[in-house]
Formats: sequence, structure tokens, C-alpha cells
Amino acid sequence: MSPSLYYQSFARHLVAVDSIIFGFSENQLKLLVTRRELEHHRGQWSLMGGFVEENESVDDAARRILEELTGLKNIYLEQLYTYGDFDRDDGARVISVAYYALINMDAYNEESGNRYQAKWFAMDEIPQLVFDHKIMVEKALKRLRRKTIIQPVGFELLPERFTLTQLQTLYEAIHGQELDKRNFRKKILSMNVLQKLDEKDKSSSRRGAFLFCFDKQKYNALMNGNGIFDFKY
Repeated sequence: MSPSLYYQSFARHLVAVDSIIFGFSENQLKLLVTRRELEHHRGQWSLMGGFVEENESVDDAARRILEELTGLKNIYLEQLYTYGDFDRDDGARVISVAYYALINMDAYNEESGNRYQAKWFAMDEIPQLVFDHKIMVEKALKRLRRKTIIQPVGFELLPERFTLTQLQTLYEAIHGQELDKRNFRKKILSMNVLQKLDEKDKSSSRRGAFLFCFDKQKYNALMNGNGIFDFKY
């Protein structure tokens, strides 16, 4: 049997990508979701997704769809899991590869999002989602929590310059618990991956708080020196 005939003897399925997009603002971890425009489940809340085109990889499809929604390139994007239950989509047999993305909401292009009726929701206010999208979000949050303990991916959610209070608030929002201020600062500063700036943020007090930025060179030096980014609390 020729290869073409062999392949034709099997059923064909649609392959899609779905993006769990996290942002951080107002001291809250948030999720970006859209209103479905397709006739199938029109108007219901959904993760941003789409089908993989014939001449693109799954990763390229995820990046394309993410850029269409957010207007951003070079976003932190990680493949999460493949969802393939035969009845997960009642419209067709669809296998979905889920990704989670971390973006700085200050850079988010709201005009791009408006084309898809996109809206940010705090994690405890997420509306009902179609299909198995809630399961995807729950798995992505678990992955994010594990990842921020061993790698500095959380900085992707912050502006380039931030205070230590903002950084602590981010970690508290991700992990869903309060952290001791003294222990947090001692831990993060001991890893020597931050650069203290001469500028201060005076938006919350006259005295102000020093601004910091994540120093990728210091982080690389830490890892090349057999160090570890260990943020267990």
C-alpha cells in the first residue's frame, strides 16, 4: 500500500491552538478571554484560539494568533498540554494544543483586542468558558505557580521598572497567599538578579520606593555559576 493510501485510510481531525493569556494589574493576576463570533456558541466567553494552517507549525500558529489578539510579538509563550477527548468540542473532532502566555498589560494593544471583544478578568471573576477551557486555565495556573518558583518568568508580567512591593504583590497574586515582606525581600535580593535604580516611584508616598529592574546578565551568571533560582517560600 502506498503511503498516501495508507494515510487516507485513517480519519482526519482538526488541530487547533488555544491561548491562556495572563496579565497583571491593580494587584491582581488576570486572564484575557474573548467573545466567540462563530455561529457555534456565538457570544460565549472563550480562550483565544484558532486552527493550525496547512503550512505552519503549531508553535507558529500560537504566535500568530497571540499577535492578532494582543498586537504584541516576542511574548513569553510556553506549550502547556494537548487536549484530545473525542467529545471536547461538540462541533467537530478537534484536537487542541494549549499554550500559556505572560504579557505586560501596559504594552497590550487594546484596539487589537477590541476586534475580538476581548476582556480582562481577575482570576476569581472569570466567567463560564466554553468546552474544556476552564480546565486549561486551571492547569496553566498550576504550571505558572511551579515555574515562578524555579525560573524568573514572573518578571514578564511586570513593567521594565518596578518596586519590590510590586514584585511581592505579583507573587502573592500568582500563588494566592500573603508572603512575609522581610523574608521575601531577603530571598529575592540574595539571588542577585535585580538591578537597583537611582529612580524612585513616588505614586504611593512622598518618600517613594526605589525602582528595580530584572538583570538578565546577572541571572545568566547565576545559572552559569551552578547557582539556582530557588524561590520556595
